[in-house]
Amino acid sequence: MTQTIHATPALPLYVQIAELLIRDIAAGRLIDGERLPPERALALTLGTSVTTLRKSLAHMADLGVLERRHGSGNYIKVTNTRALIYGMFRLELPQGGGLPRAKILSVNTIDKPDDLPEFGPHQMATRIRRQRYLDDTLVALEEIWLDQSAGTVQSEDLIDSLYAYYRVHLGFWITRAQDRVGVATLPDWCPQDHCQVPGDITGYVERFSWANAPRPIEFSRTWFDPSRALYTQRLI
Repeated sequence: MTQTIHATPALPLYVQIAELLIRDIAAGRLIDGERLPPERALALTLGTSVTTLRKSLAHMADLGVLERRHGSGNYIKVTNTRALIYGMFRLELPQGGGLPRAKILSVNTIDKPDDLPEFGPHQMATRIRRQRYLDDTLVALEEIWLDQSAGTVQSEDLIDSLYAYYRVHLGFWITRAQDRVGVATLPDWCPQDHCQVPGDITGYVERFSWANAPRPIEFSRTWFDPSRALYTQRLI
């Protein structure tokens, strides 16, 4: 089964703003117990309305990464590591940060090819190919393989954050991941409008992701342009 679409639905603005702040928490730019600026000042900095910002802050409070103290302000709370899963996508703009978004190239449910490492219990998987952006900068090409045991991926429901999609539509959390970083050549299925061309030597990340089972449920490959993005890890 093959489905091809050209863009994922945009995340609501309040979610985008919340994700930006969550990425700052994951990156260590916002620390546990830190008080955010007053809402009007923060809304101005983020280029949004106070109403939208308050909706973002409420969303963060629901995720457990923000404590709202009446009469005192909004304070960062980092006890809920699951809510920081979005920060696991560790490509950043050279100057830091950047909101991740994606353009879907294709979604296929197929037999796992022989060149894939072992993951999941099923012989079939959903393969998602997409281009990755940070803000409006095209930075990477990505291929994600989700074991068929995780459920059926509906391309029309996909959003920029696959981990959020897994939680909402397939009912499971990604609880941990392991990355291996190196260099590789860009594959021949790279689209013509990409920032690099097939055969270019580029940055490369392999990732295994686990849910609630001993074997990884997902395997992904990311080819990124090191002139546009950097792979970053922080101990926080």
